Amino acid sequence: MTDPLQDQVGGDHYRSMAIQPVQFIVANDIPFLDGTIISYICRHKRKGGKQDLLKARHCIDLLMELEYPPGP
Repeated sequence: MTDPLQDQVGGDHYRSMAIQPVQFIVANDIPFLDGTIISYICRHKRKGGKQDLLKARHCIDLLMELEYPPGP
């Protein structure tokens, strides 16, 4: 059986990091949306560039709306 942390689909942008985002996210029990933001931020220079930053921003907007809805 292969090591899932070494068997990355779609590139090596996470494998090339000293600590993969998934390891940090799981070790710190970080919620899904927060973890998604971390992943996009960590990979933007190695994979998606500005598009990954826009995805992170979108997730931040979602997180703010869900966790801190506009009040009266």
